Amino acid sequence: KKKLSAIHCVFADFTVVFTEALLDFSSITPINNVVQDPRSGRVYLGAVNTIYQLDEALREEARTMTGPKEDARTCTPPVSTPYCQDTKPSPNVNKLLLVHPSNDSLIVCGSRYRGICSLLNLSNVEQQLYYSDSKGERTYVASIEDGVAVVAVMSTYINKDGNTFNVFLVGKGYGSLDSSKLISTRILQDYRDWVVFESIIEASTVQATPFVPKYLHDFRHAFKEEGFVYFLFSRTMGSTDNKNFTFVSRLCEDDPHYYSYTELQLNCGPGNRYNKVQAAYVASPGKELARGMTESGQYGKVLAWHKVLFMVASPDDDGADSALCMYPLNTINERLVDIISACYSDSGKIAGIPKDTLNNYKCGADFLPSPLASKPEFAQQAKAVIIRRGLLTAVAIAVENDHTIAFLGNSLGEVYKVHLTANPEVYSQVPGVTTGKRVNKKLFFDTSHSHLYITTEKKVQSSISVLYRPPDNCQSCVSPWDPYCGWCVLEGRCTRRSDCRRAEEKNGWLWSPKQQCVKIVSFNPPNLSCKKTQQVVLLLQEYYHGFTCFKKRLPPWCVCVCVRVCIRCLSCVASPWGCQWNTQDHTCRDKDDTVISICVQGARCPQFENPDPVLIPVGFKTTIGFEGINLDVYQVLEKKTMSYIAFSLDKSQETNVLFYVKDKQSGKKIDSTLNVTLYSCSLGREDCSLCKNADPKYRCVWCVKRKSCVYEKLCTNDQGTECPDPHITDIIPRYGPVGGGISVTIKGSNLGIHKEDIKAISVVGVPCIHQENKYAVSTSVFYLLILQDPIARSVHPANGSKAGGTVITISGFNLDTATREDIAVTVGGVIKFGNGEWVVGSVHYESNNEVPLFIIIPAVIIPMLLIILVSVYCYRRKSQQAEREYEKVKHQLENLEESVRDRCKKEFTDLMIEMEDHTNELSEGRIPFLDYKTYTDRVFFLPSKDGANDVMITGKLDIPEARKAIVGQALNQFSNLLNSKTFLINFIKTLEGRPDFNARAKVYFASLLTVALHGKLEYYTDIMRTLLLELMGNYVDSKNPKLMLRRSGPPLSLTVDSAGEPLYKLFRAIKHQTEKGPVDARVKKAKYTLNDTGLLGDDVEYCVLTLQVLVHGEGPDVTPVKVLNCDTVSQVKEKIIEAVYRNLPYSQRPKVDSVSLEWRPGSTGQILSDLDLTSQKEGRWRRINTLAHYNVRDNATLVLSIVLHTQQNYDQNQDNQEERNALLEDDKVFHLVRPDELDEMKSKRGSMKDKSMTKAITEIYLTRLLSVKGTLQQFVDDFFRSVLCSGSVVPPAIKYFFDFLDEQALKHDNVDEETVHIWKTNSLPLRFWVNILKNPHFTFDVHVTEVVDASLSVIAQTFMDACTKTEHKLSRDSPSNKLLYAKEISTYKKMVDDYYKGIRQMVSVSDQDMNTHLAEVSRTHTDKLNTQVALHQLYQYASKYYDGIIQSLDEDPAAQSKQLTLRLQRIAAALENKVTDL
Repeated sequence: KKKLSAIHCVFADFTVVFTEALLDFSSITPINNVVQDPRSGRVYLGAVNTIYQLDEALREEARTMTGPKEDARTCTPPVSTPYCQDTKPSPNVNKLLLVHPSNDSLIVCGSRYRGICSLLNLSNVEQQLYYSDSKGERTYVASIEDGVAVVAVMSTYINKDGNTFNVFLVGKGYGSLDSSKLISTRILQDYRDWVVFESIIEASTVQATPFVPKYLHDFRHAFKEEGFVYFLFSRTMGSTDNKNFTFVSRLCEDDPHYYSYTELQLNCGPGNRYNKVQAAYVASPGKELARGMTESGQYGKVLAWHKVLFMVASPDDDGADSALCMYPLNTINERLVDIISACYSDSGKIAGIPKDTLNNYKCGADFLPSPLASKPEFAQQAKAVIIRRGLLTAVAIAVENDHTIAFLGNSLGEVYKVHLTANPEVYSQVPGVTTGKRVNKKLFFDTSHSHLYITTEKKVQSSISVLYRPPDNCQSCVSPWDPYCGWCVLEGRCTRRSDCRRAEEKNGWLWSPKQQCVKIVSFNPPNLSCKKTQQVVLLLQEYYHGFTCFKKRLPPWCVCVCVRVCIRCLSCVASPWGCQWNTQDHTCRDKDDTVISICVQGARCPQFENPDPVLIPVGFKTTIGFEGINLDVYQVLEKKTMSYIAFSLDKSQETNVLFYVKDKQSGKKIDSTLNVTLYSCSLGREDCSLCKNADPKYRCVWCVKRKSCVYEKLCTNDQGTECPDPHITDIIPRYGPVGGGISVTIKGSNLGIHKEDIKAISVVGVPCIHQENKYAVSTSVFYLLILQDPIARSVHPANGSKAGGTVITISGFNLDTATREDIAVTVGGVIKFGNGEWVVGSVHYESNNEVPLFIIIPAVIIPMLLIILVSVYCYRRKSQQAEREYEKVKHQLENLEESVRDRCKKEFTDLMIEMEDHTNELSEGRIPFLDYKTYTDRVFFLPSKDGANDVMITGKLDIPEARKAIVGQALNQFSNLLNSKTFLINFIKTLEGRPDFNARAKVYFASLLTVALHGKLEYYTDIMRTLLLELMGNYVDSKNPKLMLRRSGPPLSLTVDSAGEPLYKLFRAIKHQTEKGPVDARVKKAKYTLNDTGLLGDDVEYCVLTLQVLVHGEGPDVTPVKVLNCDTVSQVKEKIIEAVYRNLPYSQRPKVDSVSLEWRPGSTGQILSDLDLTSQKEGRWRRINTLAHYNVRDNATLVLSIVLHTQQNYDQNQDNQEERNALLEDDKVFHLVRPDELDEMKSKRGSMKDKSMTKAITEIYLTRLLSVKGTLQQFVDDFFRSVLCSGSVVPPAIKYFFDFLDEQALKHDNVDEETVHIWKTNSLPLRFWVNILKNPHFTFDVHVTEVVDASLSVIAQTFMDACTKTEHKLSRDSPSNKLLYAKEISTYKKMVDDYYKGIRQMVSVSDQDMNTHLAEVSRTHTDKLNTQVALHQLYQYASKYYDGIIQSLDEDPAAQSKQLTLRLQRIAAALENKVTDL
């Protein structure tokens, strides 16, 4: 006996399960990240500009907008600061989404505002729990670059006081404007000096070297397991090698310094073909897969509960194919231990480490080397478990029925299921997922592992049917070997094992083709009521390897599930179960012949139908009639009149209403189809034309009195036969182009009923084209406007004031058909278009390019007038003879005054024109900045005793080839030793205590140390801070704090940044002005200079020549070059090379000695040289040849040739050199002024007349200084403003150091404001800017001549004077260089004071921000420096003072505990090739 309606219930329920639609949610913008809260099951989407909060069924609960935001790439938040310029609305790409469960918050980081993060409420993301954009660079977490990936994992941090903090560890690649932190630990609460999101670990391990920009990192996954944190990423191995390699890095979760950071290369597939990781998933392998991995012998011993890293990878983003590889975490950890052990052994780079170090320091230590990276031979190999065509982008792993299934997503939006066995294969595709868009790397399950969430570009979707299939027979169910699908024999359906009620019984749940399928063929009877009991016979079918067997018997199992079939009569009698409808209690029952009087079967259900009328107007009382059938089952049926019900419509013109008739006694509804339509004439028909356009079935009319459209019976006597006139409310657009040709829309009412009602359209008399296809009844008319061109006939008035301001009226035709954008006039004024009057501009006249005299005259005339007054005074006091002499001097002065005025005016104009050309070049990015290495080499090492031949500049070490490997290894060990603060402090103090360690050696040592530790500048800065605090204490205690930092030291190394262009312009202006006049090539004096000692006293006659220069072998084009006829041949060559190769930096130009110059006055050419047999001779003095000597004329053609150093040329050059030496053997050489004449002028002793005359003439020449100063003044001021402007971006190092000095000053009573000013001046202006100003070739690729250097020295001295607090008292006897800028010095002093005050008022730079900045500098430039050479040179000091250093280390307990003495001894043995017992 069995109740068999259950079988039908089962199959009905089965159908519902497998036809369930996919759950999905679509985002408006691309989705970047997705994460689920494992406790609540909520799903969070991080999309561009939006964060979504969804429930488990992907229904939206909340959202919050994160963009667009006003931002700029170079902006430092907040955007209200002056550092944020050129901002614009920018999209906010979500970079990181992380659940912070302990305080129910969601960590959200975006690409705006330098990657700042916020905390949102997990229960409602619209509530922001924390956000701050004013904490500085230390809180920048993510990257602003779209292509830079960010991963993170939650963790905890325990400080030295034992306090525990919630933190998250972040892995991030490099962006062009990001911080240099590869991995950082971010705190999630404020604590003392720490703020939320600050990076609290300042180890340089994974922030600077060796991770320089050429190593491009792409982080794909982060996770933690058993006390370790792991990061999975790929990176390139160099700027020229774009091939990627995959790495897993590990560090201890409780390692506060990242000392334990170690990397392991992961190889996937044969020959590491699949070298770039795309996505990963960490999971237990399950019983069957663990057994298979162990038996394969490739993975070691793997148990079901162990963790395995499943990774999909591709060949460098090549979408041709991809693979899945597996790496047990046990084998990864074992290989990492091997790497550490190898590094700590003699076979590695680090020697001398005790054998028990690895066990004692499992997470590293400060004296142990870090980070550690593996060589390729240590790479962890794994075979490709499965290879698929196309690019795999996601992976998720599930274990079902002890078997493991991999879900693999690809770039086409497809997700495949793979059964991971000894021979894995794809056995099905997840249905309903294909979108053609890339599957996000984040594939994950819900907490029950019943749903798989799949994210593509703008959609996330999930369904329970994604996990198992709905085949309808046992054979189809078990054939794929899908661990999710098995045949539930009791229920006759394909289910998960957990959904089969007796799956644990033998053969109760079949999933493998090796097991026998059983099928219920039929039941007899086929169905039975739940209320009846009866014997049931089943026909079973079993499959046995190709043949079928039938059995008839009742099995010991049957299932009963009741079905509530019907709640209406019609559905009850139509059911397949043979039911009948009880008309009294309105229930559906089993068939019972004893109650036939009150029950009906078949088509005899009582019901009502055919309502009349079907259309009911709103607002008019209407009677509805309907029919009833099969009502005889009711004994009494009264005739009933329904009361009227009032309806109103306000959203749609019509709506359907369903009426029911109820049984009076029971109150139950009787089946009926009384469906009528309510409609409103007025809704959507606001004017007469729309009303008349209504469908006639509605019988709508326009009621004139009510001015509305109503049902005809509501307006009996006032129906309008004609509609009112058309009414225009708007014309769109109001303006258009002069030529017309645009579509115009007329908006209004009663604009006709049919498109044919529009007869004609015209604008200002011009016919338009009616666009009938766009016509909208009554409300809109579209037409194409074609207009005539405006015609101007007259202009009034014809004349006006040259000063402007005259109103001009233009009259003509069609002038009112244009928009403002179409108005164009060549002379400004007022133009009247129709009724509009617009001011379109002001009159501008071209003026002559004359420089106003008021700029030049005060600087020249005032000193001239003073001299004239002195001359007049002396004229009245002297004798008649002296009077005549002074008359001559006066006359000279008057002529000089006039000539200086004219010359200064002309030269300033010429200089402006010349510098304008240079400015145009600068705008094209042609400032020849040196690269960072050359800049550093020149600043640090060019002033050394060896100059350009210093080994740090040449980079060449004299090391035998056989010893290079050993020396390189030893230098690496020495570098690790220098990274021990204990060793370095002892090293420095030992050297400081030696008397022979002089100032030059100290500067050189400090420069070497800067280069050697450039990779860890934050560590180097900490060392300098420690030493400086000690130095400061010594000076303060000795009562001489002002003397601190006055001693010579290494130049401060900063980048020139915004001052680069003004400095280069100043250099170019001085060079140009100097070379405009004669320059003596021998005595290095010039006519135009700022330095009185470099002033050329003689009035040399000269003229300007323009030469037409051809470059041999470079075509027929000539280059005009301006020279002086008094220039030597070498000077002419320099000017020609400057002009011809102006687009090349100086180092790439040919040198003077490598070119020859040939003049071709006729058919033959003549080689020009400084000295030859034709050189003029004056006694024993021989004059260097000039262009005047060769009689070269204006516009002469010269040929410049590169001299090739062949043997023939060498011999010829030898002959020329011998000839030149012969000329110089007996003769003294001069250019413009003979040195003996200068000596005679200096030693001349004569009458008062001679002395006065000499002084007067000298002072005449000194006025040239004023002329040159006035000409260059603008460039000097521009440079001073660029350097001393705190409003511009001040490097963090300056702000940080100045704040440090201010802070230390407050701690000492005897340090006043003047002392702090002196400290700052000695540190920055005197140590850096004066050095750069006097040596432009430290910054630019230029050549600084001695005459240019003389002028730069004057400006540098002025800069130094401006930085001092001392007032300089000037007198007539003061040096001319001091007097030259006496007027401006007070202004410059104020600029310095304001600069220091401005820096003090800036937002402080925290230690975190400073370290981040230093790490960025290290990351960007360290690989360019000669670090190994610097280490070698530093060791020379360690070798020289070896005994003293060893003694210092032996006396230091901290050094003894770290075995620093032993390490230094081993390094010494290796570097000096000594055989020792070590």
